[in-house]
Amino acid sequence: MPVITSFNGISIRMYFQQSEHNPPHIHAYYGDYIVAVAIKTLEVIEGDFPPKKLSLVRKWITDNEEDLLRMWENQEFKKL
Repeated sequence: MPVITSFNGISIRMYFQQSEHNPPHIHAYYGDYIVAVAIKTLEVIEGDFPPKKLSLVRKWITDNEEDLLRMWENQEFKKL
């Protein structure tokens, strides 16, 4: 699972196997915390994350939503 970006100690990754992973989402890593967040709804799909760091992740998703959805749909990796 490639790293799309890193900021504030958070690493953002995306799987590129849609048949196995829907709805479109990213995985965020911070220390021992891992969370999957839906791109369109910003809903936590799975995992746990510190609230302040989760807010940063959601803001980042919002700021990059178009690129993230394009990556998901086209199954292509791009550093953001």
